[in-house]
Amino acid sequence: MCFHYAMSKDAQTLENRFKAQFKQSKTPLEKKFHASAFLYPEMPVISSNEPDAIVLYKWGLIPSWTKTKEDAAKIKSMTHNAKSETVFELPSFRNAIKRSRCLVPAEGFYEWREFQKKKYPYFITLKDSQIFSFAGISEQWLDKETGEILNTFSILTTPANDFMAQIHNNKLRMPVILNQENEAEWISPGTSTERIRSLTQGLGSDAMEGYTIDRMISSKQMNTNIPEVQQACVYEELPEIRT
Repeated sequence: MCFHYAMSKDAQTLENRFKAQFKQSKTPLEKKFHASAFLYPEMPVISSNEPDAIVLYKWGLIPSWTKTKEDAAKIKSMTHNAKSETVFELPSFRNAIKRSRCLVPAEGFYEWREFQKKKYPYFITLKDSQIFSFAGISEQWLDKETGEILNTFSILTTPANDFMAQIHNNKLRMPVILNQENEAEWISPGTSTERIRSLTQGLGSDAMEGYTIDRMISSKQMNTNIPEVQQACVYEELPEIRT
């Protein structure tokens, strides 16, 4: 599962990393030290439809066949993530995985570890990359009442590797993170179904690292979209993660 991540780099840094141009939007690019899926933020995405452009998409996929705003609101609350094991079968996702795959840039993501009936938040990053890509899928939805077109996305998940199984130890899931050399292949229209499935197998433990942070990230009263949300916090009672 992946409901919280960080992407606070500026547009120029993203352009340099992905060799793509930031497409102008009504909403300026905002630094997201903590992006929560439950707030449906607009986040930078590179889609198979525009592989040379970085565009802001709403987190929470709305299939193109969705009829009303009420239906859209209901569906997007359940489509922040898409399980890689069932993404080709479920009606909400099967068109997008075949035709509208996307890259979702990130610096790191947040997950919670359970220990003695308490939850401890972690910030997880890659050892050798300041910016990486989640494997995503996207859809455009037309609001027939207003004529507005919404770009929306979902992040794929996969069974946790050994490292993530120790952190996300209640659900045993993790986001699908792509190796940089596979990013172009992920969004290429010519990539076969068999290859798409193989790219969703998940990153190995050796590529990842993480540390505990303050529980402020779980607060519903505080503004958690601040740099301090990523500061390390030590919990003496918590056993270390095996590496």
